[in-house]
Amino acid sequence: MGSFRFILFLVISCFLINGKSFRCYAQINTDRVLLMGRNALYYEDFILAIQRFNMVIGAKPWLGEPYFYRGLAKFYLEDYQGAEIDCGSALERNPYMCNYFMLRALCRINQERYALAADDYVQALKINPLEKSCWHNLVLSRIELKQYEQADSALDIMIRQWPKVPENMTLKAQVALLKTDTVAAEKWVDYALELNAFEGRAWSMKSMFQAERKEYAEAEKSLDKAILQSPKMSTLYVNRALVRYNQDNLRGAMSDYDAAIEIAPNSYTARYNRGLLRASVGEDNLAIEDMNVVLKIEPDNTIVLYNRALLLDNIGDYKGAIRDISAVIKDYPEFWAGYRKRAEIRRKIGDVYGAERDEYKLLKAQMAVATGTYKSSGKTRKKSERNINDYDKLIEEDTHETEHQYASEYRGKVQNKQTELKPEPLYIFTYYKNPSDVKLYVAYSKELDKLNSRSVLPSTLYLTSDEGNMTEAQLNSHLASISEVTTSIEEKGTVKELLFKRALDYYHVRDFENGIADMDSYVLKYGDDVLSLMLRAQCRYAQLEVSSSTAQATDLRLGYLMVLQDYNRALDLLPQSPYIHYNIGCMMIKLSDYAGAISAFGKALELDNHFPDAYYGRGVAYILNGQLSEGLSNLSQAGEYGLYSAYNLIKKYSSEKK
Repeated sequence: MGSFRFILFLVISCFLINGKSFRCYAQINTDRVLLMGRNALYYEDFILAIQRFNMVIGAKPWLGEPYFYRGLAKFYLEDYQGAEIDCGSALERNPYMCNYFMLRALCRINQERYALAADDYVQALKINPLEKSCWHNLVLSRIELKQYEQADSALDIMIRQWPKVPENMTLKAQVALLKTDTVAAEKWVDYALELNAFEGRAWSMKSMFQAERKEYAEAEKSLDKAILQSPKMSTLYVNRALVRYNQDNLRGAMSDYDAAIEIAPNSYTARYNRGLLRASVGEDNLAIEDMNVVLKIEPDNTIVLYNRALLLDNIGDYKGAIRDISAVIKDYPEFWAGYRKRAEIRRKIGDVYGAERDEYKLLKAQMAVATGTYKSSGKTRKKSERNINDYDKLIEEDTHETEHQYASEYRGKVQNKQTELKPEPLYIFTYYKNPSDVKLYVAYSKELDKLNSRSVLPSTLYLTSDEGNMTEAQLNSHLASISEVTTSIEEKGTVKELLFKRALDYYHVRDFENGIADMDSYVLKYGDDVLSLMLRAQCRYAQLEVSSSTAQATDLRLGYLMVLQDYNRALDLLPQSPYIHYNIGCMMIKLSDYAGAISAFGKALELDNHFPDAYYGRGVAYILNGQLSEGLSNLSQAGEYGLYSAYNLIKKYSSEKK
């Protein structure tokens, strides 16, 4: 029976006939395979997802849905062209699906084909005129196309339909700026802040108006509020650094450039300006490092070359300094400060003849210029301004365009989403730990160690909250293992080790339903067992998370209660496991029982007081329960033990404590 169940949704074989390869498909349950593909998508196993959707397409090529989901998997893999083609195939089969147009539009945006993207959004809005994200992205596409009047008209419709959405007002301000109507732009920004005092983009724009009026202290306060809402946006730190620099707060400016570069290591503006500030305080070698990065971005930037030359002179690399200055003079033959500096360096190395030639050039020039009296006003220059005489000025961006963020429900880890107010993931069993996991904490389970030592599984099984993705070869090995284990179960009868092994394989290929079925059989025949109960809870929870956006609240609650029941039964057998207590705490938060979650995380910490995830989870539970001080204290401890995402939440919620 197990073999039949397995063969319903797998490809029978790929075989050769007359030297040609033909792929045959069994009569598969396409709804089931489609669900498995969607499960894989949710857990970012994109290769597995594409394989599943290929199977459905092979069995029923007239369906639009598998093409759409395959396109979505390609979109996540940044294969925008392939994703666009799949969306087109989906629309050929069903031209009445709004989300098909929306995904194709995003693919086109990522290829900078804004006109075609706008066309897709227009079609999507014909199907669903109240799709807010379509209107938002249509406006941004019109802005990219410089169709400001059309963008403005679309925004008028949005504001009539959603009059209390501050983001609409911020967009309206952005369009007004592009139309050079600064007065109207500031009016819309103020209106956005009236609607929501935590609108980060509005505060960013407000700071721009204040800085233009040289109200630097007020601009800094506005940027503080913007950064609180968007702590991972490097341009905000760059802007605040300039505001601080204009108040002679060099230490604060340097700190902001450090933060900007940590987020965006190749930020031209941050690197160049930090290099100048480092030079001003005598950190010449560090300043050279920054200038080297900028020159990798723009190798022919003569202003950067001249600044590096001055730094090389300071550290005694005279040949390097002369090389850089010579390159600058080649582009600017009347750059008299360059001749003077090169003459000075040539005398240091004994090149008297070369120095005298440079000095003769200076003597022939007009006295006002030769003595370097040129200086323009202001402490900064625009990035595009390349007057070599302004080499010692910090730069600011030419325009204050807001970085566009297209609205999309298709977000995940690959989208670098901000830290949300929820616990870290559950601790689960998996063969694959995330290789990029930099957590200092390593989970240990004596029961799992015993299982691994028996060598009944194909490889080491880990207990972790950060699961890694599989390669195609690993995926195929699990599919082959399911077939082999199914045959063994049919021959030997139900054997507990084989059931556990197959359930793990089902979990890894994202067939949660069959994983649950195997653990049901296991528990029914062999009784409660810690590892089997935890694995069943893991599969149940994974299945619930996939359906959480579409399922009824009552169904979700019932599902989470079943997961909680499994963890409670496991806890009865192993009450000294901090990980089971932790997982119970996570389920309590799902069920909105914050007091219960606080208690469960507390018990986990009684068993292991160095457990960062438990501190983090308890911090989240405290905040959700309205106990902000206790929450921040726990988040701080999580950060101390290596869970650095806690600091994002601390920064976000500390302002509410004031």
